[in-house]
Amino acid sequence: MDNQLISFAITVFIGFFAIMNPIANTPIFIGLVGHLSKQEQKKIAFNASLTALIIVLSFLIIGKYIFEVFGITIPAFKITGGILLFYIGFEMLQSKSSSIMSNNNQQESDSVAISPLAIPILAGPGTIVTGMNFVEGVDFLKIGIVAAIFILMIILTYIFFVMGEKIEKKLGKGIIQVISKLMGLIIAILGVGMITQGIKLTFNLH
Repeated sequence: MDNQLISFAITVFIGFFAIMNPIANTPIFIGLVGHLSKQEQKKIAFNASLTALIIVLSFLIIGKYIFEVFGITIPAFKITGGILLFYIGFEMLQSKSSSIMSNNNQQESDSVAISPLAIPILAGPGTIVTGMNFVEGVDFLKIGIVAAIFILMIILTYIFFVMGEKIEKKLGKGIIQVISKLMGLIIAILGVGMITQGIKLTFNLH
């Protein structure tokens, strides 16, 4: 793998890690399923991870065809997606739980895996936008890299969820909040980058 591909892979990993943020999402998972048995928690973590994996991989593979069907242009996607990511990152910097990535409704334990864990926490608009931005206009090798890194992120998320209570005790809420703010900053920067790219494409700037 050459340096360009390594740099691309690192950028993709940082982007997915920032938007999915398994460290900051672990306390959310504990709050939703902490009252259940360890076996039930593992089942919910697995179902949520698998559902998110299927949703995002589907968009990575057929996303461009969805664009064609609805007449969505790449510049419009980048500008709108960038605004969305910036908004999520800005809320995280203010120590707010993003209204786009959260769900305050009480859910039955059987459906928690689907909503709110899989949608919108793991496979929300921000994750989908981030993934589709990485695969836009690239070759099949880079699409494969994006898919592989997202699979790795899903595995990491599952591990964090299963070991949630230990991780929360080890790090402490203060450290988790600091990490969440750093991830928010990265997401906001990615959003500004997407907006800039969209404007350049719109006005054919170089």
